Amino acid sequence: MTLSRLYFIISFILSAASISGHKLYTPTLSLQRKNFLRDPERAVSASVSNDFETFFFNQTLDHFNYRPESYTTFRQRYLINSKYWGGANSSAPIFVYLGAEEPIDEDLIGIGFLTDNAAQFKALLVYIEHRYYGESIPLGMSFEEALKDANVRGYFSSAQALADYAAIILHMKQNLKARDSPVIVVGGSYGGMLASWFRLKYPHVTLGALASSAPILYFDDITPQDAYYWVVTKDFKEASETCYQAIGDSWSEIDRVAQEPNGTANLSKMFKTCKPLKSGDELKDYLTSLYAGAAQYDDPVRNPVTVICNGIDGANTTENGVLGKIFAGVVAYHVNSPCYVNPPTNVSETDLGWGWQRCSEMVMPIGITNNSMFPSYPFVLSSFIDECNSSYGVVPRPHWVTTYYGGHDIELILLRFGSNIIFSNGLRDPYSSAGVLKNISDSIIAVYTEKGSHCLDILAQKQTDPDWLVMQRKTEIETIKGWLATYYADLLAFKQ
Repeated sequence: MTLSRLYFIISFILSAASISGHKLYTPTLSLQRKNFLRDPERAVSASVSNDFETFFFNQTLDHFNYRPESYTTFRQRYLINSKYWGGANSSAPIFVYLGAEEPIDEDLIGIGFLTDNAAQFKALLVYIEHRYYGESIPLGMSFEEALKDANVRGYFSSAQALADYAAIILHMKQNLKARDSPVIVVGGSYGGMLASWFRLKYPHVTLGALASSAPILYFDDITPQDAYYWVVTKDFKEASETCYQAIGDSWSEIDRVAQEPNGTANLSKMFKTCKPLKSGDELKDYLTSLYAGAAQYDDPVRNPVTVICNGIDGANTTENGVLGKIFAGVVAYHVNSPCYVNPPTNVSETDLGWGWQRCSEMVMPIGITNNSMFPSYPFVLSSFIDECNSSYGVVPRPHWVTTYYGGHDIELILLRFGSNIIFSNGLRDPYSSAGVLKNISDSIIAVYTEKGSHCLDILAQKQTDPDWLVMQRKTEIETIKGWLATYYADLLAFKQ
């Protein structure tokens, strides 16, 4: 792969479906608040990671074929915290966090749900890194090398990842002589989808799953393509009607100024960009991503949507009109910064890896129609396919997720054969629009909060958590306790 082709791929995956030459921002599925306002109280002490011991498992490259190369192995990283475990003799439970589209390191200190509750369950904690991320890259390659190799990246899929998790869990239980210790899997965002799918595909390996902010219904047109941005719009409109109106009015004003002589230069100056804008669309793309991220990670206390709207509503209306208001919102969000738009960024493993996953199987048709505060940018599958084919030489499979995991008529289907899954959501999270929001059965339940945001429930608890968040976590804990009580009763009856 040439360097220019790699740059093209990076450019593509950092945006989204191509619409008449214009790029629509693709919302990240990451549960980490890396690029958004973060509450410093939310951070867990890095000393937590000292309780984990690192292991590497010789993982099979290809679980589903029997060609000679399929038997190649690679070192897959997983970490164990046995500080709270009651031991195999008491069949104490094992909580397994399923890593997603990033290295596992930050999850050790960012995902507090497991460590916060391990003591009361006397649970063993296990965090497994997703193949191709972090230190779990096949064939001793770097991440970039593995992604460039068409044959090697062909093993980079969710089905292979789920099989990895099953192999590691069974291996670990055998080594610990913990055959009767029940396993509960936990995941957030893409990892939440993996957790729910793992329970459905490997019910003999895991007793239950907590799937936080898992948009499992954003495939194959089950959910309207504009659902994500409709929730973003709703969040801003609820925060401030005048803010919502100003944002809606700003897009045509950006277009108008951009078409003037020296228009893009004037926009660059007006918004204190970190590098000169190439077009008005570039500014619109940036603002779209800013508003989407603020809504998705609209955590209590920090409340980035309200921060932006307070900046817009409190702006001096005599300077630069509506665009002056929009810039004031940008400044309020980023506080004091030498520049605000298009700052230098490093392309992460998540950016690169998720680009491939979207272009192979994770085809989530997110677009914008006319019923939001954003300009209309509908998702066009044919354009998306052309982009992916140009980048990777493969055509996406938009129907594969629903073929392999299901999704259509989910209430009817899972009612018949599924059990022990918690689908948790916060309704301020735009991805909740494609989540499971009502109970399917007594054991497949939806736990949601009106004011919650993306994966908030599995982050570390803190003293200032609102009552509704405390209650959401309590419901999840009590549900898991119920699963375990039933399991232990069944185990006892089985052994008698």
